[in-house]
Amino acid sequence: MRDVIVNSTPMIILSKIGMLDILHKMYGNVIIPQAVFDEVTVKDDSACHTIKALEWVNVRSIASQDDRRMYKAKLHAGEVEVMILAQELGENVLTVIDDNAARKTARYLGIKVTGTVGVLMKAKKLGYIDSVKKCIAMMRRAGFYVGTDLERVALDIVGEA
Repeated sequence: MRDVIVNSTPMIILSKIGMLDILHKMYGNVIIPQAVFDEVTVKDDSACHTIKALEWVNVRSIASQDDRRMYKAKLHAGEVEVMILAQELGENVLTVIDDNAARKTARYLGIKVTGTVGVLMKAKKLGYIDSVKKCIAMMRRAGFYVGTDLERVALDIVGEA
């Protein structure tokens, strides 16, 4: 299985909709940088407790803290560490990031990237979920923004349009 490094927003929203386990089913062990762990566990809520209890989530520190300065202008600490860790781990790494600026930066750096909706699309393809449309509706009810264009394209690709 390929290594997957997940940013805080996908971890939180998948936890809130009860779908966090699909990361484990699809990728095995999931890696999160220390900054992401700090972001997702700062609030004492159900997502925090769920994520702290997962044995298949591996928290890793980046090798060089100095590398963080290069990204700081427009990205959050978790996004920065996801990208640095992806570069440290090599080519066979997939990152899961939802923020548009961070995704563009990752692609520019040659890092493979998907988002929460992309994870759900793959989960449907692999038979772990029945409906991406239902998951997107749950995400919205949980307060997560999914653009209508993204939804339309995703549902068309998975045959739910």
